[in-house]
Amino acid sequence: MKAKDFDTQFDEAVDITSALDLSKASRVQQTQKRVNVDFPTWMIESLDREASKLGVTRQSIIKVWLAERLEKAASSHPTSEPR
Repeated sequence: MKAKDFDTQFDEAVDITSALDLSKASRVQQTQKRVNVDFPTWMIESLDREASKLGVTRQSIIKVWLAERLEKAASSHPTSEPR
């Protein structure tokens, strides 16, 4: 498929996934590294309550909240480089 046709189909919300080789796809800056963090019991209980309200896991809510905070910090310091 030519790039112009690909772009047109994408812009028209046509499913173009069949034109992609997803076996080689990767998410930029999304490699994972495991860390261990100790939280007080009250914090774990609060995280679990909030995660339950949203229907997500504890890990998900921690990731989302940390990402939001890091984005906010980065936007308040425009000269800092993204990681």
